[in-house]
Amino acid sequence: MIPGSAVSSRVLFQARNLRKRYRLGTVVIEALRGIDLEVARGEFVVVAGPSGSGKTSLLNLLGCLDEPDEGQVVFAGADLASLSSADKTALRRRQLGFVFQSFNLLPVLSAFENVEYPLWIDGIPRAERKRRAEEALAAVGLGDRMRHRPDQLSGGERQRVSLARALVHEPLAILADEPTANLDSRTAAAIVDLLARMNAERGTTFLFATHDPAIVARAPRTIRLKDGMVGESA
Repeated sequence: MIPGSAVSSRVLFQARNLRKRYRLGTVVIEALRGIDLEVARGEFVVVAGPSGSGKTSLLNLLGCLDEPDEGQVVFAGADLASLSSADKTALRRRQLGFVFQSFNLLPVLSAFENVEYPLWIDGIPRAERKRRAEEALAAVGLGDRMRHRPDQLSGGERQRVSLARALVHEPLAILADEPTANLDSRTAAAIVDLLARMNAERGTTFLFATHDPAIVARAPRTIRLKDGMVGESA
């Protein structure tokens, strides 16, 4: 089982009656149909379910990447619907980190530059950017690979760069959407171990969406989605 840090009584994410619809031509797809959940600070939570169950839609709403058609999302005490566009951008940059299955790295930049880039966008001074990017890459075991471009790294190494980039702001939470989907089983297990270690050592909250039953079996807490609704939760 993944070693999760102690669950705080303080709620970081709170969702109430979340509903999200998408229109494809004349067809309306109910991606989320009344989701209620809470995630405490410091938790490591897996959101599990088959493709099309609503995992990505849920993470997008919790991560302030999309807006619900109905319902409410509260993050760190703030109702996301009450925030301005600028406030939401600042929240995503400074309080949330994102890890995706496709890595989303800039191919012409080195590992170091990919991790440094969001700090540069945020106006962090050069010396501080260098220190934080190097520390983040060392934390994920890539201190000796930081000058390599993505095409010079393995899939597992690229995902570690993505994780370093997500960690570099020291966010309150990291949302990881199928981060092991493009990796072999051994590398995927190593990435999950790394995420769990970051959770235990830093107290960072992790929401990890996956459909891999081997990874779900190792989770300290699982929220199961089916057809846009929460099923059994453990």
